[in-house]
Amino acid sequence: MLETKAKETMKQGSVFGQITEMEHEQLVVCHDKATGLKALVGIHNTTLGPALGGTRMWPYATEEEAITDVLRLSRGMTFKNALAGLNLGGGKAVIIGDPKMKNEAFLRRFGRFIEGLSGRYVTAEDVNMSTADMEYIAMETKHVTGLPETRGGGGDPSPVTAYGTYIGMKAAAKKAFGSDSLEGKTIAVQGVGQVGRFLIDYLVKEKADILISDIFEDKLKKVAAETGATIVDPNLIYEVEMDIYAPCALGATLNDDTIDKLKCQVIAGAANNQLKDEEKHGLELQNRGIIYAPDFLINAGGVINVGAEYLGGHDKETVYRQTEKIYDTCLEIFEKSEREQISAQLAAIKVAKERIEAIGRVKLSF
Repeated sequence: MLETKAKETMKQGSVFGQITEMEHEQLVVCHDKATGLKALVGIHNTTLGPALGGTRMWPYATEEEAITDVLRLSRGMTFKNALAGLNLGGGKAVIIGDPKMKNEAFLRRFGRFIEGLSGRYVTAEDVNMSTADMEYIAMETKHVTGLPETRGGGGDPSPVTAYGTYIGMKAAAKKAFGSDSLEGKTIAVQGVGQVGRFLIDYLVKEKADILISDIFEDKLKKVAAETGATIVDPNLIYEVEMDIYAPCALGATLNDDTIDKLKCQVIAGAANNQLKDEEKHGLELQNRGIIYAPDFLINAGGVINVGAEYLGGHDKETVYRQTEKIYDTCLEIFEKSEREQISAQLAAIKVAKERIEAIGRVKLSF
């Protein structure tokens, strides 16, 4: 009865309905009139440890859109950290507004809010945030990671995120084509920002045929000139002939409108929350025979990097070695999906929840 009411409330757009449905522990609203700061912190699950996840800044059209985003992102971090074998829970923060608003006072005020959570949430960089921004935040809280290497941090996590995505893509290719070689494969990379750009470098080395798309034309032209990739109109990216689709921009690109247009056998990209509806669209991809590498599984390289920094054991060689485990985990998830006749998305969530529940029992055993 309570579950039915919660779902009904969710349909009506209630914040508490969403929190109940997605099983969050906490949603924190942060506001500072002097700096113009408006931020949300979603803490999903802290069973494995403090909730770690980056902060993104985006000019959301509505506050409701920002709430939905922070709840979905923080939930995804719980599964990401669990599958990566980290002793960290899942959280995320979003700052509402134009990234041009950022300055020292703005970021330090945000840091004060993070400090006020007493270590329940640890932040790092995400979309429109940088290692330099983390330096300002770190002036007000110790619960921050992803600092520049010059400050003793792990540096920009984007290269490690790209590496994990590349490794996951190769595992998906192994499942789909019988070989993990990407040579000669047509791969469409949607989004050529930090992670997408590093991913393209790996694909160039593999001698793949690369298509690129982005809403920023200047970035596209630069990447095309540097790599020989072919530019595709952002509105046509879903319709081109390709072997692998790699979404590396914002989420929800796999939806009712796009899935029917796709001409690919594999989807493996770095964007978060690629499935607009994880149950419906995950099943739709499975029914179409498309191998989908769950985003929170293959884009975990970045959190492995910042997690190692926060926990005090950052070493590049160790970080990359741990990131390489994504390959075997992907194959295990594909096998579980096939064996249990469930989507790869639900198979990955199931494995993540099993670890969280098992460790939760360990902590309650005395």
